[in-house]
Amino acid sequence: MGKTKGMRLRFCIGDVLVIGFVVMLAILIGVVFWIKTGTEEGNLVVVYREGEKIRELSLDKNTEIFIENSYTNKLVVKDKKVAIVESDCPGMDCVHSGWISGKGRSLVCLPNRVEIRIEGEVDSEVDFIVR
Repeated sequence: MGKTKGMRLRFCIGDVLVIGFVVMLAILIGVVFWIKTGTEEGNLVVVYREGEKIRELSLDKNTEIFIENSYTNKLVVKDKKVAIVESDCPGMDCVHSGWISGKGRSLVCLPNRVEIRIEGEVDSEVDFIVR
């Protein structure tokens, strides 16, 4: 055991290059995923209740709707952003999520079983009726 006490770990230039390459690759992949899921513009807000699509809204038109299920969420579309601004669910994590605007982003209210997603283009001017 006495001999291993004084030994030092040494890296050769090849080891350093491989470690640097792996770190740079991981950073590049992370940046690509971060950019792809948040900066691409979408203009369609899709509202799901218990997994069923109940409403489509345009991000281009300021709107307020109420989504009712076990609880009630107030959804606001304003200035090409969307947020749940009021809710009577416990914890109100959905309200604290803030405003979203990028394609692929979503808001979720688990107690109310509601999901709001920003998707691609608006296909039509037809809205669904929320009951």
